[in-house]
Amino acid sequence: MHHPSLAGLAAAAARGGMVACRFNFPYREAGRRIPDRLPALVACYAAIVARLRADRDVAPPWIAIGGRSLGGRVASHVAAAGTAVRALVFLAFPLHPAGRPTSDRAAHLAALDLPMLFVQGTRDALADWRLFTVTVAGLRSATVHAIESGDHSLSVPKRIRPAGSVAGEIEGVVVSWLRALAR
Repeated sequence: MHHPSLAGLAAAAARGGMVACRFNFPYREAGRRIPDRLPALVACYAAIVARLRADRDVAPPWIAIGGRSLGGRVASHVAAAGTAVRALVFLAFPLHPAGRPTSDRAAHLAALDLPMLFVQGTRDALADWRLFTVTVAGLRSATVHAIESGDHSLSVPKRIRPAGSVAGEIEGVVVSWLRALAR
């Protein structure tokens, strides 16, 4: 929740007139590194969305959900389970375990009729670029924004470009894409 990339994105969303809700899954709050099983993560995420919707002071007219890596993957399962959301935003979608390319983790995305934004590094060890592009091409309404030479943390080697420029690019892309949905 406090990762600089997520904090920066939340601040950019706020500057763009949007509300961003960040949270940690229970395993992170407990200081554990190993995630809970997917059903527990999905239940936690769905409860956060329900709480946000119920808060009269914050409740937006529509909600887009997503996250970085596992958070985005869990968000996609929340949407697949029927939680009413308008869109999904993925920062470094973990298509497969490192070194084991398969698209099994994305099989449920084909059934979703939602706009999806994938911000993905082209050298992500958890998303072989060729397999990723083929997988996403089969989705109804997916937009891909490639971070050239970006890894799973969306970092680009400093010899290619400064780190701050990548964060600014990601923030701009996500906020612009969400604004376009609001029209």
